[in-house]
Amino acid sequence: MRDQAIGQPDVASLALAEPTRHVRYRWIVGLTLASLGMWMATQTPLNVMLALQLQAITPAHKVVALAVVTGVGAISSALATPVVGALSDRTAHGRRIGRFSGRRHRWTLVMVVLAAVCMVLLAKQATVLGVTLLWFLFSGFQNGEFATLSAAVPDHVPVRQRATVSGWVGMPIALGLVLGSILVVDVLNQDLAAGYIALAVLMVALALPFVLFTPDYPLAPQDRKPFSWRRVASSYWISPREYPDFGWAWLTRFLASLSIAMGTLYLLYFLRDVVHYARLFPGQTAADGLLILILIYTGCVVLTSIVGGIISDRRGRRKMMVTVSGLLMAAAALLLTFWETWPAALGAAVLYGMGYGAYIAVDQALITQVLPQARDRAKDLGIINIAIVCPGAIGAVIAAPVVSLAGYSALFGATAVVAIAASLGVWRIKSVR
Repeated sequence: MRDQAIGQPDVASLALAEPTRHVRYRWIVGLTLASLGMWMATQTPLNVMLALQLQAITPAHKVVALAVVTGVGAISSALATPVVGALSDRTAHGRRIGRFSGRRHRWTLVMVVLAAVCMVLLAKQATVLGVTLLWFLFSGFQNGEFATLSAAVPDHVPVRQRATVSGWVGMPIALGLVLGSILVVDVLNQDLAAGYIALAVLMVALALPFVLFTPDYPLAPQDRKPFSWRRVASSYWISPREYPDFGWAWLTRFLASLSIAMGTLYLLYFLRDVVHYARLFPGQTAADGLLILILIYTGCVVLTSIVGGIISDRRGRRKMMVTVSGLLMAAAALLLTFWETWPAALGAAVLYGMGYGAYIAVDQALITQVLPQARDRAKDLGIINIAIVCPGAIGAVIAAPVVSLAGYSALFGATAVVAIAASLGVWRIKSVR
């Protein structure tokens, strides 16, 4: 099938129209690479590097410190994404800057460069305050990039191809963690400074092919909404009464993301302090055990995100697959609730990977089908992103006292309850099968 092409006579309609032609594989590869660099730079610190860095800075208060840093980053992400999305939505073609005549790519490039600078500076931090400040800035810029990359799917991909593309583009969330963890833990031997710099370079390098070599539809000046700070503030709200399906999609994504945040934030400490991985396998560290779990989980994510997306597109059914995938994630949490052992952790990695892989493909496609207006795609996806990143802060606030007062089994049990609620809530969405 042919790529969509920018024709000068119908520029305005292409920017706001519903796509009808399938995108080609080279377009998908470009967006996947950009997503891979972004998620490598985000997930590796969240799951490995920040925990190690804060453990070295304040070993007695590492649990609270990690909760504060990730929570502050989540708040920054929630603040930044709708604003950058709204700004890209209203960027008219105006003056051409090289290839950058459209709405998204110029913002993607600026955001990724600023995020990379923050990551390089983060490599030199030796205080909790320094780590918190740089992670706050990095999270804002990274999620600005995420807002523009996310909008590329409803901008260019027709509904009948969206779960397949979302599977490929969502897969780097897991693959980026695996590649980043191998880079930091094995190749760089847990040298955090070198790891941060390497991730910053890769983040920029992998974004460039998509930014430089794929089309970006311009918005005609007459279609641009007038700018006002009041309008920017309103970017954070869409009435669930007026758009109930969007409201339910937001809530179920929030609950699913909350279960993910609660279940994974302290996994490194769980392996170290409860499973006693280093005692089970002399000569290895908990970080080595985490890498094994990540590898297993990623293999399952890659398989189910692609296969699940293809099946969902062919059948045209989204909600049942979202429900099943959420229940698989709940089963993973229940496994760790009752068996705090290394074999249970291996089984949970399989279940979690299978569930999460299908979830990121199908649920993202479902969300793009309930966006209120074409002219606000990036802003509205930014609001959805609040449902993804805010649970990082809320999950940390919930998880830290639960672990301190009741232990990890209580934390994983609560994680399962939240995942089940997310699985069932998706059936309140009426406009998608």
